[in-house]
Order: sequence, then C-alpha cells, then structure tokens
Amino acid sequence: MQPATAPVVVKLGGSFAFSAILTDWIRALASCAGRVVIVPGGGPFADAVRTAQRRMGFDDRAAHLMSLLAMEQYGHALICYDDLLQPADSVERIERHLAAQRVPVWMPARMAAAAPDIEPSWRVTSDSLAAWLSGTIGAGRLVLVKHVGALSGLEQCQDLVAMGVIDEAFPQYLRKAAVSASLVEPADHAILAAAIRCGTPAGFPIK
Repeated sequence: MQPATAPVVVKLGGSFAFSAILTDWIRALASCAGRVVIVPGGGPFADAVRTAQRRMGFDDRAAHLMSLLAMEQYGHALICYDDLLQPADSVERIERHLAAQRVPVWMPARMAAAAPDIEPSWRVTSDSLAAWLSGTIGAGRLVLVKHVGALSGLEQCQDLVAMGVIDEAFPQYLRKAAVSASLVEPADHAILAAAIRCGTPAGFPIK
C-alpha cells in the first residue's frame, strides 16, 4: 500500500470504552479522515475473555482468537459514533476507505488469525497487532493512545514493557514493522489530530 501520504495507525486503547473523553477522540480522529487508521484495543471485551479463560480453562490459542473478536466488538462500538468511521478487515478495504476520505477501523480477526508471524498468546495484545498492521500497510507512523503516567523521556522500548505500558512482544513487532512509534496521553486528542493533519510527529517517542 503506497498512498501519496502514508497513513498514521492509531491504537485507541480499550480503557477508553467507558470514558467521557472517548467522544473527543472519535471527533479528533474523524477530522483526520483519509489519513488515519484506527486499531481498537480489547478493553472490557478482552477482560471478559481473560475471566472466561480462568474459569473454563481453554488454551491461549482459543483466547487469542476470542481476543481478536473482542477488539472487533470495541471497533463496532466506535463506528457507531461517527459515519466517517468504517470497518475494514483487509488491506484492500483499508485502502478503499482511505481513498474515500473515511477512517478505517481495523477488524483484525480475518487478517491476524491467518498470519503465521502473529503469536497466538497473551504476549501479543492490540499494541503488537497495531505494530504488525503498520508494517503490513506501510504506515508512516504508529501512535498508541494510553494512560501512561509520568515518563522521564529516557525510557527505551524494553523499559516500557517492564513498566507494563506496552505488551511483551511489542518490541519485536515494532522492529519488524520498521515504523516510528510514539505514545500520547488521553488528553492529547486535539494535539494528535493537528499533528496528523500537518504530517508532523506527536507524543513520547518509543525508541
């Protein structure tokens, strides 16, 4: 995929599902239609998978597939907020929505379940999947929207893993994607939207 301007992949954490700021994020990202792809987190839907796995005892492969569907559940909820947001379960549909000045919301089950390089375990969450998608579609940048707390600015990628900010497999998927990545805070929706429209970086760089 090689559009005139490579899109920015934004992973919108599932922790925003019940937050009053969620609609601010939807408006901000909708204002970047044609330039941004949303990767939904799992949030409360993935938490339900974790709870069910503990009680039922099914294996991590099943939990991985169920978690992909959890991301899709959150994605369908996001789509309801703005007509510019549209579901996309393939590279072709992502391209089509971007070309039509819409915002693709990635539905990962079809692509991720078929990808041999995606590990079916809890080491791989929507963070790593967002990095994988970024490499797959040739994104210009990857942005993770998270509650990260105070950072010194000296943290490396592995430090962020140890702090629980990003998942364990993220560094390897980010290296393979060869894309620049950053973290932004919950209140940074207007800052990020302006940066995307201007084609400039925003947030805390992930090194």
